[in-house]
Order: sequence, then structure tokens, then C-alpha cells
Amino acid sequence: MFNKIIKRSQRKGSKSDNNIDYGASGNRNSGSVSTSNVVVNHASRGGLTAGGVGGRGSGGVVAAEPGSIEVLPLFKDVPVGERQNLFLRKVQVCCFLFEFTDTMKMAREKEIKRQSLSELVDFVQSGSVKISEGNQEEMVKMISLNIFRSFPPAPYENTGSENVEPEEDEPYFEASWPHLQLVYELLLKYVVSTDTDTKVAKRYIDHSFVFKLLDLFDSEDPREREYLKTILHRIYGKFMVHRPFIRKGINNIFYRFIYETQRHNGIGELLEILGSIINGFALPMKEEHKLFLIRALIPLHKPKPVGLYHQQLAYCITQFVEKDCKLADTVIRGLLKYWPVTNCQKEVLFLGELEEVLEATQAGEFQRCMVRLFKRIARCLNSPHFQVSERALFLWNNEHIVGLIAQNRNVILPIIFEALEKNIRSHWNQTVNGLTVNVRKMFSDMDIELFEECQRQFAEKEAKAENLEEQRETKWQRLVAAAERGA
Repeated sequence: MFNKIIKRSQRKGSKSDNNIDYGASGNRNSGSVSTSNVVVNHASRGGLTAGGVGGRGSGGVVAAEPGSIEVLPLFKDVPVGERQNLFLRKVQVCCFLFEFTDTMKMAREKEIKRQSLSELVDFVQSGSVKISEGNQEEMVKMISLNIFRSFPPAPYENTGSENVEPEEDEPYFEASWPHLQLVYELLLKYVVSTDTDTKVAKRYIDHSFVFKLLDLFDSEDPREREYLKTILHRIYGKFMVHRPFIRKGINNIFYRFIYETQRHNGIGELLEILGSIINGFALPMKEEHKLFLIRALIPLHKPKPVGLYHQQLAYCITQFVEKDCKLADTVIRGLLKYWPVTNCQKEVLFLGELEEVLEATQAGEFQRCMVRLFKRIARCLNSPHFQVSERALFLWNNEHIVGLIAQNRNVILPIIFEALEKNIRSHWNQTVNGLTVNVRKMFSDMDIELFEECQRQFAEKEAKAENLEEQRETKWQRLVAAAERGA
């Protein structure tokens, strides 16, 4: 535990060292900050020329010098004809990046930048003046400069460190979030604005921008991932040219997560986006989408941390089955392939998902997989973990599933009859015992002749097993006697 605390403190230190201003924290009581915004001194603009705003082309970072930022007027205080120029100057102010190791260092400049970002958000949202193409380009460059950065390695990525489960690790929150949030808010308002022409905007929000946006989903800050989820979803809806690229990018993240790292912070958010996308798929479904289900979504049940995103995954899987009921057999067989055998918590999740899938399954698809399915359910019924056994028995509370079982009782009852009898005779949990009695009675009411036949076969099997056990014991006694005589 002590080692984990030490590593967490070291990690926070490295995050802070790399933090550059995506925003400042709260209000500063310096008394020197006006409610107006600011201007960059002409002497300090040299860093803003290389590669466009913020020196993006040179890969440099524009660091603010103390006192290098001056107050700019508010948009409402200048004539309409001068607002485009004022917009650009405010964008230039927001290209300055600050360190956040010391929150009070350059507090005035940080607050000035925060105010500039806030006013840019209001300006874009108001739509009072349409932003020129040149200003749109510079704004997107400024946003890129602020949000695109490399994340420091997580503790589990350090060679030689002890294993740390991501779900047990404390969530990390960006110290600079009050400003980073405003940058994301500006991007969101720009994307959703009715004044934003997609033909123009796609020059700046291009494939490279979207690719980097997808990379940010590995952020540890849940607030950042929530913004990214909303923004990417809006981009998907507005920029049709990016749709295949976004789907492919998400697909690749899933592949890397499943087969390489099994570590990623944003799988749940990406699945939430996909849930809405799948809901909008046209019928008949494209082969590309079916392959995505088979190659990416179903294998997402395999990684150990599936519990962190299982709710979103189950929703996506169910959406596919509801869209095309013929996929039910494929999905159920996939669930059985990745069924957990040593993790009871995951088994409970899988049983819940299985119920949702079966609820959307038709008789034809059910019959194709019912033998394998109920062999697995029979094992779940006899699980010593009462939650697994209980969750399996709850399947008989679903009318649609009971209807499917009733139609195929001749196949299903012989498979699970022994499991039911074992539960009634020897399961330690009284709730499980009572639920099993109810299921057994349900089968008896469905078809008494079939039930009695299964009972007879079970009695014969028990008698045969007892006879074999007696023969084995007799042979063993003979061997023991022979050994004693030989001695």
C-alpha cells in the first residue's frame, strides 16, 4: 500500500511538470485582473508567427513571459467591423501555455487567458458575427495547441513496477481543467453552430485532427472523456466525410486494447458513441458492420477489465440483435466462447447480457444455439457462488425466454434436469433452493410426461452410477486383500 501511495505522488508530480495551460484554476484575488480581456504585446508576438498561431508548424510551445499580456477590450465594446480582428487577437492570447506546478505562478496571465477563452465561447455561441475562414483556421490551431498533448505513463506501464489494477487506481484530475474545459467548450460550440459550414470546417477539422482527438480518449480525467465523447459524436453527425474514418479509428483502438495492452481509459465512452451510431444503421445491415460486431465488439468480452465498460458493451450488442435478429446466434456463440470460468462477478454480468440478447432472439436463431447454451446454463445453476446460480434462475422470470424454452422443452429439460435436482438436494443457499423448486415445478406444469421421463432417466443414471461405484469399491477391496496376502 505504501508503494502505491509513493507511486501515485510521483505520478502526480510528473503530470504537473508536463502540464501546460489548458486553463487556470478559478478566480485569482490578485486585484490586477480586469473583467475585460487582453492583448499580446507586439514585442512578444515573435513566437506566434512560426507555423501559424502558436508556432504549431515548428512544433514549439509558446510560453508566456510575466507581463507579456495586456488587457483587450470586450467584443461588445468595439464596432462590429473590428470584431474579426479582435477575435484573432484573443485567439492569439489563448495560444500562450502555462505550467501548473505552482497554481499561483503567473496567476494574472492565467486568469486573463481564462477570460479570453470564456469570451470566445460566448462569441461563437451567439452567432452575432460569422467567423471568417482565416479566423476559423487560427481558432482550430489554437484548440489543437491546447488539447493535443502526450499523457505521462501510468504506473502499470513502468517496467518492473508491481501490477496495479486501473479500476483500483485513483482517478486523476487535470489541475488545468477550468481552462481546458473552456477550450473543449469552444470546440463543441464551433462544431454544433449552425453558422459553421462543413465544407469550410472540414479543411481544419480533418482526418489528422480526428485521429488526435481519438487518442485523447485515453485521458485519465473522466470530465475530459465526457467532453470528447460529446464532441466526437457531434463531428460524426455533422461531417459525413469523417464517418468511415471514425469507425475505423475506434475499431483500431479496440483491437489494440483487446490483443495488446488491455489498458485504456476511454473504452466505455467510445462504446457509448457506438451505441448511438449502431442505432442509426440502415437495414439491411452492411457486411462491414457485421464484421465489426464479430471482430471487435464480441471479443471485447475477453479482457479482464470488462466490468468497467460492460454496460455500454451490452447495449451495443443488444442494438445489433434488435436491428437484425439473425445475428442472435452469432452473438450467443460469441458470449459462450468468452464465458468466464473463474470470475463469478463477470459471470453474473454475462448472464444479465445473455437475458437481454435472448429477449430479442427469435425461435429459429434460438434453436441453433440452445444445446450449447443450456449446457452452460446448467453449470451456472450448480455454481457454488449463489449470485451466479440465482442470476441463471432469474432467466425463467422472463416471459419471452420461458416461451422459447417451452417450445423446445424436449431438448432443454433433459440437459438441465440433473442440475435442477442437484440444487434441490444439496445447494447451500436457501434462496437458490427455492428458486430451483419453482423452475422445476414450471417444467412439470409444462409437460408432465416429459418431466416424469426425465425423472426416470435421472433415477436410472443414479442407480447406474451407484452400481459402478460399488463395483469399483469391490475391486479395490480385492486388491487390498491380495496385497495383504502377498505381504
